Order: sequence, then structure tokens, then C-alpha cells
Amino acid sequence: MDKAADLDPQESREWLEALDAVLDREGPARAHYLLERLIEKARRNGAFIPFSANTAYLNTIPPHLEARSPGDHEIEWRIRSIIRWNAMAMVVNANREHSGIGGHIASFASSATLYDVGFNHFWKGAEHPDGGDLVYIQGHCTPGIYARAFLEGRISEEQLKRFRMEALSPGLSSYPHPWLMPDFWQFPTVSMGLGPITAIYQARLMKYLENRGLAKTSGRKVWCFCGDGEMDEPESLGAIDIAAREKLDNLIFVVNCNLQRLDGPVRGNGKIIQELEGTFRGAGWNVIKLIWGSLWDPLIAQDRTGALLKAFDETVDGEYQAYKAKGGKFTRDNFFGKYPELGRLVETMSDEDIARLNRGGHDPHKIYAAYAAASTHEGSPTVILAKTIKGYGMGEAGEGQNITHQQKKMGEEALRVFRDRFRIPISDDKIAETPFYKPADDSPEILYLKARRDALGGALPVRKPVNTPLAIPELASFDKITAGTGEREVSTTMAFVQLLQTLCRDKNVGRLVVPIIPDEGRTFGMEAMFRSLGIYSIVGQKYKPEDADQLAFYKEDIKGQILEEGITEAGAMSSWMAAATSYANHGQALLPFFIFYSMFGFQRIGDLCWAAGDQRARGFLLGATAGRTTINGEGLQHEDGHSHVMSATVPNCRSYDPAFGYELAVIVQHGLKEMYVDNRDVYYYLTVYNENYQHPAMPAGVENGIVRGMYLLRSEDKAEKAHVQLLGSGCLLREVIAAADLLKDEWGVTSDVWSVPSFTELARDGRETERWNLLHPAQAPRKSYVEECLGGMTGPVVASSDWIRAYPEQIRPYVPGRYHVLGTDGFGRSDNRPALRDFFEIDRRWIVIKALKALAEQKLVSADRVAQAIKIYGIKPDRASPWTS
Repeated sequence: MDKAADLDPQESREWLEALDAVLDREGPARAHYLLERLIEKARRNGAFIPFSANTAYLNTIPPHLEARSPGDHEIEWRIRSIIRWNAMAMVVNANREHSGIGGHIASFASSATLYDVGFNHFWKGAEHPDGGDLVYIQGHCTPGIYARAFLEGRISEEQLKRFRMEALSPGLSSYPHPWLMPDFWQFPTVSMGLGPITAIYQARLMKYLENRGLAKTSGRKVWCFCGDGEMDEPESLGAIDIAAREKLDNLIFVVNCNLQRLDGPVRGNGKIIQELEGTFRGAGWNVIKLIWGSLWDPLIAQDRTGALLKAFDETVDGEYQAYKAKGGKFTRDNFFGKYPELGRLVETMSDEDIARLNRGGHDPHKIYAAYAAASTHEGSPTVILAKTIKGYGMGEAGEGQNITHQQKKMGEEALRVFRDRFRIPISDDKIAETPFYKPADDSPEILYLKARRDALGGALPVRKPVNTPLAIPELASFDKITAGTGEREVSTTMAFVQLLQTLCRDKNVGRLVVPIIPDEGRTFGMEAMFRSLGIYSIVGQKYKPEDADQLAFYKEDIKGQILEEGITEAGAMSSWMAAATSYANHGQALLPFFIFYSMFGFQRIGDLCWAAGDQRARGFLLGATAGRTTINGEGLQHEDGHSHVMSATVPNCRSYDPAFGYELAVIVQHGLKEMYVDNRDVYYYLTVYNENYQHPAMPAGVENGIVRGMYLLRSEDKAEKAHVQLLGSGCLLREVIAAADLLKDEWGVTSDVWSVPSFTELARDGRETERWNLLHPAQAPRKSYVEECLGGMTGPVVASSDWIRAYPEQIRPYVPGRYHVLGTDGFGRSDNRPALRDFFEIDRRWIVIKALKALAEQKLVSADRVAQAIKIYGIKPDRASPWTS
């Protein structure tokens, strides 16, 4: 408050002295309690006191309350310095060898101490009695993690020399990629924002596992490292309220606040630490600000006038960046020159002394205190906002400069300065080569490094999947689905729900099934599972639900099996990823099924879907209410006709579009065996529909064809000339069947009808066949599965689906003969199914016309017959096309 507004200074002084007395005698907790009571009392008496989530621009933990840092600090500094050198050398050498190959020096340079303290004193390895901690490492910091692993003997010098060169010989991946380094990395994090949101749901899964008795996780923590610039990503902050609501005191965020993003300041005109403090504290997090290092403590203690605190608060981040970039004299003139009292604080200090005033994120003692406080905090997640310098140690080559993120090279003089600053024993005649440095195995540094990790339970990061096969039920267990529905009409969504219920009742794996829904359980017909399985809640159910008198009432339970995530597709996907990688991160395989509104799947969360492939996730994604024409009335932003094209881009995603319940059962049962018996690191994407129709019983011997992507559903004796091959997937297969009947009854054309549960799997098989034939020119060529199926058939091939043409177009190179495709290209519309199928030109009439036109092109029917069909079916030849209108 402005002193000019103080109407009674004497009274104010008495209150402040009373507060000082409480702080001195009873501590900050008691003072905080009293202040809260005073605020509560004032509000009850009508005084409007708005909440402020911000505290002064000082460390949260005062010096006298800091936990003491153990260990040999000199050896730890030497180890840290060697790691800094090798991390820098990796990037410099890689770019000297191949200019432009990239890499980052500055991010790890700013956070090396943050990682080092964790590795030496806090992070438990897999062999620890409590189990291992999970550390989400900031993607741009990988060189530093490799450099530490090199000292531990886990990575060779040859591998360091092949940083970012891994395509043709063993090397090191650019960023944390479990797919590329499956024994090392656990979490892909460099797509910024995905680390924070997935870390939150990982911590929640650990609580879920513990509360359901599936795994012991109570002694383990999730540590997520991220950058201050990264916090602008919606995913970074979008789920922090969930972490507080779920009481995730096993979660610690460490935000490396080096004040710079890729091009310049994060908040040049503001203060990112203060901004993040307000955001996290407002969301219910425990916030620890780690701003100033120990060298500032005497100055802060001497600030009797408050001028230093005032200057801290007034200075914006763009200025703080300039102070570090331009040195001690500049800082003296521009920061300490703001007020006479500040100048007097540093009048006995040299410019070099001022330049050495350190930030909290570079002070191992301050970091230790922050980590210790975070590790023991209970009841809510913790965020540590650590102020650092981007490019710390790089000197004029980039320390605190806007260009530092792009720095891949350092000149000889800059290398010499770096070497001298961190006392690396490399001679002048070798400095230009930037050699890696590793002390002898029996040196104090290496012995200390290994001893610390041994004491904490082994090396990190490390990925140790448990691949004990599960007892997956046989296909016969789903006979109620494979037997068909008779006269009853159901959707494939309901068939899936029946399948899921059957699986949940299985005595061997039922308890491992994790149903995940965003907020559409009733839409998908899953409400009966609320009562039978329960919806997981960290606090159980504190209320009597309004529908308690109904059979399918809303039941929350701390041992609940369903994860009902609310309206957050990204959050639900992150939850699924945590469950889908539990076999590798928690030693317990889970069977996660995430069912969601199809349009809000691969389109909305495609980045997470890609990360799931990288992370070797195992489980099922169900795109419900799928298709462009099957979802009545919803329109442009709800009708999905393209996610199968997107899913095809993820190499280890198995993508299927089943038409009938038995196809769904075969695919799910096969997938369970592939993932949890054969231990293949794949996941499945299945689209299911909300259109009700009768489902036939499974024909004999079609299982292999369903899994491979197509099988002959119905065959007719070939007519004299006019015969076609009709392909269809999903609910449009029924239109294909109807078209086959029209062709025969009205046009005398016979056909073979093929169900194609996966054009994507067919295309992948075709590409593999092509490659084998290319590399084995002297051997008899192999045939793709599409060729095997259609090679002996006659007539043109016509494919139709409820997806854009690019989906069935995938198999064009492998179709023998002429291939014709219908699809739902263009924006969706609101209407009923018949109207939508007419609009997108994919209903049975359009299939008939397409087939007749294909036959006419081969002179098997006359063109007049095509024109006749167009007229009979009431189609206007000059109508606008659906993909341009």
C-alpha cells in the first residue's frame, strides 16, 4: 500500500510489529493462520477484500527455513561441470560434422543444476524399495541427460559422436523418444505442452493403481520439467486444476524460468514467474518460488528500506535478461542505480561481484531446499518456479541473449572461456576439437556419481517393460456377439459396450480393464456400467446422487474402475496413455479402452495420438458416433469422415472400421493377444457407429480375413458379362449389400461383396509386399493380400465407405484391374441419414451408378444404361458437388 494512503502510521506500525512477533516466536504457519482468520472476519463483516495469488518477488522459502543440502558439494560441482561440457560438445561436434543437423545447448545449460540435484539426492530408480520415480525431462535438454549417462557408462563415446545421427547406424535420438531408444526414454516430451498434461494424468493413474490395489505407488513421485515459454501451450496449464482436485501430492512441476523462449523474452514486459505463481496458486497448487541464489541473501537482509524489494517488483523480465547479458557494470548502473539506497547496498562490491549474483535455479543449496519442501508436501501438487539464465556458461556465445536458443556452434575462444569457467582439463591444442571428457572409472567423480544413483535405486531414465503374458479370453467368450442379433437392431457402439462388459467380467483380466470416457458415457450407452464398475474418485462419493433410486445410478467410488474425465479429450487421451504404458512404467499391464466422439479424436488430439505411438502405448481407442453420414443432425463439426486417414499416419496404430459385431469381437480379441500375449507395441483404433441395424452371425473361417483387412462376405454366380466386385466398410457395407441387390434385380449385374474392416491394414500389407519384391528381383514376386483376394475375380472394383475417398484410395496400387471409389469428401451437413448419403453421393443408388459406369468403361454395358439409372434414381446431373459446395 502507498504510504501516502496510511491515515494512522502508528496503528499500522503496531500491527506490523505484532506480525513480526508472531513470525519470530511461532513461525510463518501461525502467522498465515491469523491473517486468514482476520480476512475471514473482515469479509463476514462486509469488507470486500479481493484475493491476490501473488507474493513478493522473493524466494518462497526464507534462508533460515531451508533444508540443508548434504553431499560433497565440490565433487558435485565438478561432475556438473563435466556434464555441461560434454552436453555442449555433443551439439557442437554434431553440427561441425553435419552443418544444420541441429541440437540445443542453451536449454540444458540453464537447467543443469536443477537436474543434477534431482539425480544426486531425490529421484528414485527402479530398484528402490518404493519403486522408481517418473521424470518427464524437458525435450531440449536431452544432451545433458546423455552426457550424464555417458559418465555412468550407459552410453558410449561412439554414441555421443552420433547424436542426431541414428538412421543407418546406432546413435542417439534428438529428443526423448521411447520408440527409438526403448530401454532408455520413458516419455516423449518435446512436442511442447504434452509433458505437463500427460504428467498430471500419470500421477493420477498412480493414485488409481494404489486405490484399486493394482500396484504399490504411494512412495513414488512424478517430476515434470518444462520451460516457462512452454507454459503458453494450452495443454501445459489446461489440466492443472485437475491435479489439485485429485490431490496429486505425488506430482511436482519444475518450471525452468530462464525468461526466454525461442525468439526472445517470454514476458519481456511482465514477469512470467509472478504470472505463473498466480495461475498455479489460484488452481490450488503449492507454489515454491526459487528466484534468488545465496549470494543475494546478504543484500536482501540489508534491505531495511524496502528499496530492493521494490526494484525486484518493478523490474520486468526483459530488463532482467539484459542485466545478465550485459554484465556487472550495466547491472550496477541500470538496476542498482534506480534508487540511492540500492547503490549503497553494493558500493563495496566490484562489477564482477555484481555479475556473480546468482539466480536460484543455479544454486544447488536453494534447489535442494525447494525439492525437499516439495517432496514432503501433502495434499496438493507442487510447482517450483526456478529462475535461471538461458545459455548459462556460454558467455558471449549466447548467455542470456535472444539468439541463444539457435546456437549450435561455438568458436574456439568461446570454447576456451567455457572450459576455463568450468575447469575442464582439456589442453589448448585440443580445444578446437571439442573432445569429450570422462574421468577414469576409479576417479572420485565417477565413484561418487555411481554411488549416489546406487543409493537411490539405480540409473535414470530407464524403461523396463514387464511383458508377462496375460490370460486373454478366447473368441468363444464373446459368442453372444459373434452369434449375431437376430431380429434385434443394435449399433456397433452397443456391440462394443456388450463386449466391454463381457471382458470386465472375465476372471483373469476383468479387473485390469480401464474404461475411459470424456463425458459421453450415456451417449454411448454405458450408463449401466456406472453402478456395476463405479466411477473412480479420489474422495469417493460425498453426496447421494439424484438418480439413486434408478438401476443405473451415478456411482463414484475410490475403488471405481471407470475413469470419467469430463469434457476434455486431451485429458482423457493423456489418461489413456498413462494406462496404456503402465506395463512399462508401473510393472502392471492394464487394458485401457478410451471411447470418444469420433470427430474429437484424431482430428483434435492427433499430437497425443502420435506421442502414444512414440511411447509404445498398448490399448484401444474407440471413435464412436463415427462417419460423415451416420450421425443424424449434428453437422459440420461433428461428422467425422477423415480420422481413418489421420490414424493411418501413426505407424504402430492398427486402424479398423468394422461393420458388424462379430468383426468387432474378432479384432478386439486379436488385438488383446497381439498386445498382451505377443507383447507387440501397437495400439488399436476402431470406429463404431450409432446406427442401429441387424447384425448377422459370423460366417465360418473369416477371422483371418477380418484381421488382415478384407474377406468375401457374399458371392454370386457370374453373369455372362456384367459382374463387379463391391467393397465396403463400416455401416456403409449395408448400402453396398443393398446396391448388390439392386444391381442384380434391376440391372442384371451380378457381384461379389467384400467386407473391408481395414483399408489401412491392406495398404500396409501392400507396401510391405512392394518392398520385398523390390529387394528380391530374382525371386518369384509375392502378391499383396488385396491381390490374393481379388486376383481370381472378374469385373471392375468399386469401394464405398463413410469416409473421405483418401481412405479406400490407399489400396489402389494393389487392386488388379480398374478401381473406383466413392467417399464423403467435403464438409458435413445437418440432416437425416438418407439425405446425407444422397448429398455425399454414397448411398446404394450412387453405388449402382458407379458400378454401371465402371462396366460401361469396359464396354460390358452400354453408356445408355448409366444415363437410364441416373434418370430412374432422380439424380440431377448438374447438381453441385459435395466437396465444393
